[in-house]
Amino acid sequence: MRFATVADLVDFCASHGLPATTVGAADLAAARRLREAVRDACQAHTGVDVPPDTAAALAELFRDAPLTVEIDSVGRARPAPRPGLTGAAALTARVGCTVLLAEADGTWPRLKACAAHECRWVYYDHSPAGRSRWCTMSICGSRAKMRAYRDRSRPDRDRTTTSNRGRQ
Repeated sequence: MRFATVADLVDFCASHGLPATTVGAADLAAARRLREAVRDACQAHTGVDVPPDTAAALAELFRDAPLTVEIDSVGRARPAPRPGLTGAAALTARVGCTVLLAEADGTWPRLKACAAHECRWVYYDHSPAGRSRWCTMSICGSRAKMRAYRDRSRPDRDRTTTSNRGRQ
């Protein structure tokens, strides 16, 4: 989600069936906060704690985007945005519904943020063990491994602490 302008947010909402008739600058700021907070939450799936300010931001955003429970024709219950929400509140409610459904079906922990700080792209971890750290091994993973290799190979590095690493 790239939200450079209010028009970007309006287009995004329209393409996802969300009402965006009254979208303004405050909605754009809220959408950006939501995007970054969800990235932080997804990064927690790689073993990093959710920062307290992120948890507080998500709580505030979700308070302003209430959900209801809908029952379909066969009796299944699912969360739904409260009718009448528009702009960032509608987007936040939709994200909240998606998170709840993903948590219920066990896929939420597989949604992760790339460990590369310059990337942080959110991706779905398809690895069998669910332990991937990078959005793509061929780019972000390769860069991280090359950095680690260079750090280990640097001649000015103190080797006394790592000389026995890996030997048993």
